[in-house]
This record gives sequence, C-alpha cells and structure tokens, in this order.
Amino acid sequence: MTTASRRWFGGRDESRRADAQAAKDAAAAAFYALDTAQRDLRISIETIAAADGSPAAREATEGFAALGRRIDEVSHVYIEAVDAHDLDRVDLEGSAASQARQQLTRAKDELVRVQGELERFAQGLQPLLDKAETQLARVAPARERARAALLAASDALDAARARGFRADDLAARLAALGPELTKLNQGAARHGVQETVQRADRILRDAEAVRAEAVRLPERAAEVDRRLVSLRTRAQALRNRADRVDPVLSELRRRFSAACWQDLQQVPQEAVRDVARAEERLREAGRAREEQRWADVGALVEEVRDALEATDEAVSAAQDRLTRLEAVARDPKVEVERTRFAIRDAQRLAMAGRSVPEPRHARPLDEAVARVERAVAGLEGRHPDYWAFLLEMADVRGAVHRVVDGIRAERGQG
Repeated sequence: MTTASRRWFGGRDESRRADAQAAKDAAAAAFYALDTAQRDLRISIETIAAADGSPAAREATEGFAALGRRIDEVSHVYIEAVDAHDLDRVDLEGSAASQARQQLTRAKDELVRVQGELERFAQGLQPLLDKAETQLARVAPARERARAALLAASDALDAARARGFRADDLAARLAALGPELTKLNQGAARHGVQETVQRADRILRDAEAVRAEAVRLPERAAEVDRRLVSLRTRAQALRNRADRVDPVLSELRRRFSAACWQDLQQVPQEAVRDVARAEERLREAGRAREEQRWADVGALVEEVRDALEATDEAVSAAQDRLTRLEAVARDPKVEVERTRFAIRDAQRLAMAGRSVPEPRHARPLDEAVARVERAVAGLEGRHPDYWAFLLEMADVRGAVHRVVDGIRAERGQG
C-alpha cells in the first residue's frame, strides 16, 4: 500500500512536471511569436518614418514605442517565470511544478494578449505603410538614374580629355558630387524619401550638365576660335573706318555751325584708343583660349564685342550726322511735316467721340505746336543750328507719342 501510494504520488508529480513543461513550451512559443511580430512591425515603422514626416506617421512611431515598453514588461515577466523554476530538477516537487505552470501560463496569456494588441496596431498602420511603400518605390529608380548620369558624365569627361581638353573645371564639378553620392547611397532610411529623391534629382541634373558641357567642348572651342577671328577682323575694319572720320568732321566744320559737330570732335582719337584696347583684350582672350580657361575667354569676348559695338556706333555717328544735316539743310520742311503729321494724328485721336478735348491732352499737344513754330523760326538765322532743330523735332514727336499712349491706355481701360 505504501509502495503503491508512492508510485501514485510520484506519477502525480511527473504529471504536474509535464504540465509545467508544456506551459513553459507554450510560453516560449508565445514569446518568440511576439518577438518576431515586433521585429516585423519595427521594419514597417522604419519604412513609414523614412517616407512620411506627417503627424500621423509620428503618432505611429510613438504608438510603436509605447507598445515596445509594454512588450518589454510582459517579456520580463516571462523571463522571470522561466528563471524562477528549474523544471529539469529531479527533486522538483509537485507543488513547485504547479506553481511554475500557473506562472508560465499567466506569462503566456499576457504575451498572447500583447501580441493581439500588436497585430491590431499593425492593421491600423496599413494605409500609412501602403503610402510609404509607394513613396519608397520612387527611391531606387531615382538613385539608379543619378548613378547612370554620373557614369555618363565621367565617360564624357574621359573622352574630352582624350581629345586634348583638360576640362579641369568640369572634373572639379564632377568630384564635388562625390559627397552627395555618399549620402544618396546611405538611403531613405537615414535621410528620408523626399530628401533622397531630391538629392538624386540634383545629382542627375548636375551630372547631366557636366556631361553636356564635356560633349560640347570641341564645338565650344571651334566657336570661340571663330568669334576671335571675327572680332579681330571687325577691330581692324573699325580702325580703318576711324581713319576716315576726320574727312567727315572737316566737311561738318566747313558747312555747319560748331554746335552741329562739337560733340564729335574726339571720335577719331577715342575710336583709335578703344580699338587698341579691344585688340589687347583679344590678345588676352587668345592666351586664355590656349590655356583652356573657357569662362575667362567668354567674359573677354563679350567685353570686346560690347566695346567694338560702342566704337562702331561712335564712328557711324559722324557720317550719320553729316547725312541728316545735309538732308535738313536742303529741305527742313520734311522734318517739320513729319512732326506736324504726328501732332495732327494725336489731335484727331484726342477729339474722337468728343466735342472738346480733355485739357490734360490738349495742353501738351498745343505746346507741341508752339515748339515746332519756335524751332522753325530758329532756322532763319545766318548759321542755323540744324542739329538742335533735329533734336527738338525728335523730342516733340516723343512728347506727342506719350500723349497718344496715355489716351489709348485710358480708353482701353474704359
């Protein structure tokens, strides 16, 4: 009876130990399932955080952190329960096994309950996750386009150098993209989707600009050479034309009053000086071309072009002045009639649809008529200032045109 009882109670202890071990296994399974679910959800949260900076995304991150603290709590309870009971001990009593089973079962139930919370939280994140994954899908193509553009720029630079172009400025610009490429490779998880895509676009744009300029270098060099030749030819032609200004000035001095030509006295000397200065700049541009300092070449070429245009206008002014003065000296009525026609046209416009013109329109037009009469009277002297006459007629027409513009603007608004 005693032996049978011992076996019966020993069998009971074994059963309790088996139940405790089963509870331990179930709790372990729940623990690992929760850990796996948490790690999977962390990936989703990181995806959302990388792609979305909205308040909803920040709230999701905060919610996940709160769940993480809850998971830490229940995991700690589970680990304490496991550490508190050695189910492999030979002398483990039945009561201890029962207590272990109860604690492990409670720990498992808590783990399962928190995993349910985690799953519900994950379901609520799905819209944010879908949006984030859509955003992240933009990153890889943008990054690949940027890398391809960098490679194309590098190849174009190598090709240009093989043809004898140093292209140091282009190489420096390409090298400056290196740090940006490093950040691009670090990805959206570190820098965010928007910033990463924008960085990829900037690299693409800058690399493409370098590539295009490298490809165009031979054409650019040929264009610069053509412009330098053209400007040298133009400078020489202007020097020759400047030598012919003196005879024109002599004709002006002989036939017209001093007021008609005094402002042109210095044109020949200034033209020679300005052409010489332009030729010096052209020599500088030539040296810059040999050294492939393209930016300096471009600036010097533009400076020379502007200087030669100004000199051209000054040299042309003398002949133009003589031509205009000869015409007005032969028949000033042509200029007078041209001005009076403009006045009459403005007067008709001012009277259109009215019996009396607006004073603000009539006054300047009446003054224009008076100015014409005074200018005509000024030609009656022995040495008329035809140049002053021409300038006055042009100024009168300008005043008339301003009145016309004002009338049209007012009526257009009406």
